[in-house]
Amino acid sequence: MSHSRAVAWMVLVTLMWSIAGVVTRHLDAARSFEVTFWRSLFNALALVPAFALMPGPGLVQRIAQGGRTVWISGLCWTVMYTNFMLAITMTTVATVLVTMSIAPLVTALFARLFLHHRLPRRTWVAIGVAGCGIAWMFGRQALEGGASLAGIGVALGVPLAGATNWTLLQHIQQRHRQAPDQPEPDMLPAVFIGATLSALLTLPLAWPVSANAHDLGLLGLLGVVQLAIPCLIAVRVARVLPAPEVSLLCLLEVVFGVLLAWVGAGEAPGSTALAGGALVIGALLANETLALRERRLAAA
Repeated sequence: MSHSRAVAWMVLVTLMWSIAGVVTRHLDAARSFEVTFWRSLFNALALVPAFALMPGPGLVQRIAQGGRTVWISGLCWTVMYTNFMLAITMTTVATVLVTMSIAPLVTALFARLFLHHRLPRRTWVAIGVAGCGIAWMFGRQALEGGASLAGIGVALGVPLAGATNWTLLQHIQQRHRQAPDQPEPDMLPAVFIGATLSALLTLPLAWPVSANAHDLGLLGLLGVVQLAIPCLIAVRVARVLPAPEVSLLCLLEVVFGVLLAWVGAGEAPGSTALAGGALVIGALLANETLALRERRLAAA
């Protein structure tokens, strides 16, 4: 997969991820832990036939071959699945997505500390500008009293787990390049592990369930289209793009998610979120434009 194609796939992934907020706002009866349980369950169920159609060993054999790393990645997916949906039910979509946007800062720090990556200056500048936009939105919402501290606290687990996961995937790629004779662990089963653990952990807290047929249809949509498909693509893309760049591209979910919640559920983000979001998307576009020019010059 070329770099430009990987970027395009990652943009599509963020668009698919971003439908969670607007879909959740149209649920009738399901709330909190039940929303998380059903979404994770449908995700896990959708992944079983997906793995069966893939060439190579079966799902159980893939998990066994993955060893400890696939379980660590699975735990990261568990935190991301669980905390995100809980936070969405506790506060506004914009607040959750803005809180998650610190992921590039954390990922860049992890990559520098644990992988000794030397980040280009343009990436640091982009992260700094995006961080200013995030801080602006977060600070203004806190001053206006519109943000739930509990929801923010739960949402913080998503970027921390995400940064850990992307850095782990990059570490595996780095180790494989240094020792190409060693088999590369298959990290796709980690998505299934994360979904299964999330469903098991939230089932006792979700019982007795109250979702009706309408809710189950929407939650099934989230489990398959918003989780299973894009997460499998994201794992594949992470083999091509550096961890900080993947995390920076994930910021598009903020823009897409806020706009969809605004248009589809009437949850207006306000001028503060729009101004901060403009800084975020501007930094992302500038970084990708400079990176593309650098690659073209290097090829020439």
